[in-house]
Amino acid sequence: MANTEILLESGTNEIEVMQFTIFGELYGINVAKVLEIMMADKVKPIPHSHDAVEGIFKPRETLLTVINLPKYLTGECGDKKDRDLFIITNFNKMHIAFRVHSVVGISRISWEAIQKPDKALTNGEDGVATGIAQCGDNLVTILDFEKIVAEIAPETTIQVSDIDKLGDRMQRDQSIILAEDSILLTKMISDSLLRAGYTNLTTFNNGREAWEFLESIRSEPDFYMRAALLITDIEMPEMDGHRLTKLVKEDENMKNMPVIIFSSLINEEMRVKGKQLGADEQLSKPEIGRLVEVMDALLDRRDIK
Repeated sequence: MANTEILLESGTNEIEVMQFTIFGELYGINVAKVLEIMMADKVKPIPHSHDAVEGIFKPRETLLTVINLPKYLTGECGDKKDRDLFIITNFNKMHIAFRVHSVVGISRISWEAIQKPDKALTNGEDGVATGIAQCGDNLVTILDFEKIVAEIAPETTIQVSDIDKLGDRMQRDQSIILAEDSILLTKMISDSLLRAGYTNLTTFNNGREAWEFLESIRSEPDFYMRAALLITDIEMPEMDGHRLTKLVKEDENMKNMPVIIFSSLINEEMRVKGKQLGADEQLSKPEIGRLVEVMDALLDRRDIK
């Protein structure tokens, strides 16, 4: 059993990637999602579950769902071996175990070293590769674990219908900037904000694209008309959300723009990092209704000023 620690300082645009293998191929996961690594254990099957769900097990006090990653990625289980491992994760306020064949090690790299895979290779929205990382001499496929879980259990991800619970809403024309690398989540968030009355939304695939846009208008007298509020994910190729937040809050022309970090990684440690960087609010996916409420409050507060 091995515990992991987040070693990175805030806003350095670095990521620690844990590399693991499935049928000899290298894959990666952000260490920030990993609680620990365990030897694979006996699992209790759950009837009528998704084909990739092995079942549940309870190593200590927490009941964990086990996802067979080889089965999910390839359709083949292969022989379950005594040396298989469970990567125990925590994201989206859920604890999930993923079966893998081996863990190779951890590499610290810049987000700039992670490239978005070509849509032709990842099948557009259906792809589960969030990036390709150069770790030493190896190319490592960084998996979109949120997308995997959302496909297996759709009820655990963003629900556009949650906006209806907020009651009647008026249309708001403030310009909202969204930095989110997931095609699926970009659509879910955009649809939700549109339903909430936010009709003026500009989206970017990563922090660098968002930053380049903000830089291009930073000296414009109507900057806050064109960028009233920024919503950013944390995990993004080229530039992550922490680095983007740091750059915005250190810029004299932009620092008064509210920044909301909306990420599956939000926990107490991440909250401390985000606060140090100047984030106005930090929310965990998939709390889309809460996101809209916070947006309303921040923008109303700015209008009063």
